[in-house]
Amino acid sequence: MTAPTPTPTSAAPAANARTLGLAHYAARGVLEHFLSLRGLTFQQHLTLRTAAGADAPRTPGQLVEQVRSFIKADPAGIRATLDELLAADLLVQDGARLRPTDAGRDLLAAVAEEVAPVSARIWGGLPADDMAAAGRLLALIARRADEELATLTA
Repeated sequence: MTAPTPTPTSAAPAANARTLGLAHYAARGVLEHFLSLRGLTFQQHLTLRTAAGADAPRTPGQLVEQVRSFIKADPAGIRATLDELLAADLLVQDGARLRPTDAGRDLLAAVAEEVAPVSARIWGGLPADDMAAAGRLLALIARRADEELATLTA
């Protein structure tokens, strides 16, 4: 199957909170389909992937804070997710730090392999200049939203 032809910019709706949210949830829905086949939730996957991607094993508190910074979830819920991953032997306690087990790394690799062809169809053929512009725009929106959230919760 070939990648769909990108829609001309002139016909595209303006980026706003709704269009950005719809794109996010559409892409997340694809990922969650594959995660559900493996018995994982989005938060479990993100937490495990965060632990696996760290340069060095992190403390539970560090993992909670990093995941919270990504998805703005309740720290208690993230701690519960850590407990679930530990109980499933996907994370293991290594002294005061947590690290993914071989089973956890294998699970991440399997999900990535399953999602890859679908992601290629979704993202394939998008113009590099559009992707760069979208990246800059989304980074700015995320920074501004993080600033507003920090003000609201201070």
